[in-house]
Amino acid sequence: MIQISHLSKKYKNNEEYSVVDLDLKIAEGEIFGLLGPNGAGKTTLISMLSSLIKPTSGSFSINGLTFQKNANQLKRSIGIVPQEYALYPTLTAYENLHYLGSMYGLKGKQLKEKIHSHLEILGLKKFYNKKVDTFSGGMKRRVNLIASILHGPKVLFLDEPTVGVDVQSKNVIMEHLKKLNAQGTTIIYTSHHLNEAEQFCSKVAIIDHGRIIIEGAPKDLISKYPESRNLEDVFLTLTGKALRDHA
Repeated sequence: MIQISHLSKKYKNNEEYSVVDLDLKIAEGEIFGLLGPNGAGKTTLISMLSSLIKPTSGSFSINGLTFQKNANQLKRSIGIVPQEYALYPTLTAYENLHYLGSMYGLKGKQLKEKIHSHLEILGLKKFYNKKVDTFSGGMKRRVNLIASILHGPKVLFLDEPTVGVDVQSKNVIMEHLKKLNAQGTTIIYTSHHLNEAEQFCSKVAIIDHGRIIIEGAPKDLISKYPESRNLEDVFLTLTGKALRDHA
């Protein structure tokens, strides 16, 4: 379980908080979607939970572990798929994965087998010896995903894992995430794709201005607003239709 209590984040040069006094519980084995407009605080929340940035105040634990007391153990138990590619463009797919896997203590035959197994499952085996800078966006997203799951994390954080990918790559990514979840991996992900989240997530939270404004199973949220046909309608009802452009 992920337990979040009064979690807040204010960046040094910002007047407003990006995440405000947030409380949330995410059950083990859940697929939990964090949804919200641009600048709502989704990426900031994911970044705090995965220890990329420190909270301004508040606390959280993951399966009873905290970064203050169990940093090394906790880092080994989570995987992070950032929105930006966490890959070395001049290295091959295999070289990237071998290097990143070794950082989690994997080595030798075990690491090699894991790399080739995941490359095959995600349709990249024949490209294992190609440099990543020659890959399409969808191929890079799939390598990015493999890099985060080689060590078998119990909790997987994904920030917009299907942004900018073709339909086929998106399907392969989502199907693999479903398989990981069926094997016991808890998944927390951000997305702007409301239809995707409605079909994929067991629960979602809609975040706006750093606060959770509603959470629950997608079907329950839709039924709560009789005029809404789908999760996108609920989202627009709660967050409005005004543009949220950020320069």
